[in-house]
Amino acid sequence: MLAIIKTGGKQYKVKEGDKIKIEKIQGQEGDTVVFSEVLFVGDEKEAKVGTPMLAGVTVEGKVLSQEKDKKVWGIKHKPKKRYKVKFGHRQQITVVEITKIG
Repeated sequence: MLAIIKTGGKQYKVKEGDKIKIEKIQGQEGDTVVFSEVLFVGDEKEAKVGTPMLAGVTVEGKVLSQEKDKKVWGIKHKPKKRYKVKFGHRQQITVVEITKIG
């Protein structure tokens, strides 16, 4: 069974047992989270596509950890003004294991 869920402004293709890194959501390690914004559910035999969301379909997952992602570097630069600043940012993420689609 395959599903496409929407969380944090992004869409993720998931199946049972997948571990995904998503933008930070509330919850401690071991908590259960429910994704109610499901766009697609299906397998080789049948498929359901929402317009835009499927009603009554949820995807459940278990929070594995709350972490910080890899550092992303950025640069601000103003030409001819001798101004250049390099900065970094580490986004907070949540690692979730998908347990149930239905």
